[in-house]
Amino acid sequence: MPEAERGGPEHPEEVRFLEVVFPDNTNHYGTLFGGHAMGMMDKAAFVVASRLARTQVVTASADEITFHAPAHHGDVVAVTARLVSTGRSSMVVHAELAREDLVFGELTPVASGRFVMVAVDPDGKPVPLPSS
Repeated sequence: MPEAERGGPEHPEEVRFLEVVFPDNTNHYGTLFGGHAMGMMDKAAFVVASRLARTQVVTASADEITFHAPAHHGDVVAVTARLVSTGRSSMVVHAELAREDLVFGELTPVASGRFVMVAVDPDGKPVPLPSS
């Protein structure tokens, strides 16, 4: 399947987006702040979970966050998140951040992590996920 079609409404279990690393997202070494990397992965996990739940979702936990290599100012990073499992109201989403070589198209892993997302009502109470 062409990449442009993955993660669309017909494939809500995965999303992929690209972002450029700008100076305001880097530290004094010119590398991406870890917190910003985690934020990008959390955002992708949020989209996957929201598409499945079709209601409000929140991040319940982020764990197994591992940093593999730096991303530098000016790099393009690809964030991919995919649904791993579901519970009654929770979803586990694995997210990966990779630096993309725009000349050769190679991806170098930068960070990865596991995000538990929970479907909630307007009062923030967990609600069941819709049936598949």
